[in-house]
Amino acid sequence: MTSNRPYLLQAFYDWIVDNNCTPYLVVDAYVDGVNVPQRYVSDGQIVLNVAPRAVTAFHMDRESISFSTRFGGLPTDIFIPVVAVVGIYAQENGQGMVFQPESPDPEPPPSGKAKSRRDKPPGVESSVPISKGSSKRPSLKIIK
Repeated sequence: MTSNRPYLLQAFYDWIVDNNCTPYLVVDAYVDGVNVPQRYVSDGQIVLNVAPRAVTAFHMDRESISFSTRFGGLPTDIFIPVVAVVGIYAQENGQGMVFQPESPDPEPPPSGKAKSRRDKPPGVESSVPISKGSSKRPSLKIIK
């Protein structure tokens, strides 16, 4: 499946703004493709105010977030790949979400081995045992 991070970011951003709060992004400044002013980076992260009144040309999609803002009075273009976002929260009350680092998609099964109907995703358990010798026709009893 694709990452749910961009969808959650958009939802939290909208929720925070709709409640008249200030959305802040916490960004891993060392992820490839991040364009932020490095002199404001602390411990590898930067916190950015992305409120509509603080930025211009704000754009968020499934791949990236970009906008223009001012740092020390100087206009600055910011570019953040979505995978670099560590969290989003409301400045006024701290409500928001922190994201876990994303792992790469698991490799598909080898092309020579097809999954059987009996295969289950990891962590999924069934309360109905599957027996190898079961008939293909269902058997039902009428109980009165």
